[in-house]
Amino acid sequence: MEKKDLRKQTQQFLKQLDAATYEAWSQQIQQRFLESEAVQRAAIIGLTVSAFPEVETRTLIQTLWSMGKKVAVPRCKPETHEMDFYIFNDFEELETVYMALLEPVPARTQYVTPQDIDVLVVPGVVFDKAGYRIGYGGGYYDRYLPQYKGETVAFCFAAQMVAKVPKDTYDYPIDSILTELEWIHCKQVRKEETHG
Repeated sequence: MEKKDLRKQTQQFLKQLDAATYEAWSQQIQQRFLESEAVQRAAIIGLTVSAFPEVETRTLIQTLWSMGKKVAVPRCKPETHEMDFYIFNDFEELETVYMALLEPVPARTQYVTPQDIDVLVVPGVVFDKAGYRIGYGGGYYDRYLPQYKGETVAFCFAAQMVAKVPKDTYDYPIDSILTELEWIHCKQVRKEETHG
């Protein structure tokens, strides 16, 4: 199946999730993430402000703040399909842009380089255990990830996992995936696939 078909099929399934299931699954993923060593060690965490049916992150952001962590969110540049991350301390420092996305207002937030971010939560629609993903089609993370050297993790529901994601040469795999059922160590999976 092609990327666009897999994306469409998975998005249709996600939109049918009832609120209780969505909240319960999101909570399990958030809990796992917050308890992880990566988060405990991190000073700055990069992620996006979720919109249903993505794994919920607003509550997570507030919990990270209460733990003394700094949270950076991306601002996209549609003309170049690049993005920059900015630390924000209040949802009031964000503005609604295209497709109802919430992005930081640069004048009210603090720019951070890819080197400043300790853990980056990478969004996507479809994933496989080797860490390959189908995003939303903009290619923003494909451009950002090659310059990012920290730890990458993705949040997704188990139903978003497939056996194999069709991949292109520019696709950049992530380190681990967190679902409501398990923490998948993609680096390990890739190593096993290479060495058999």
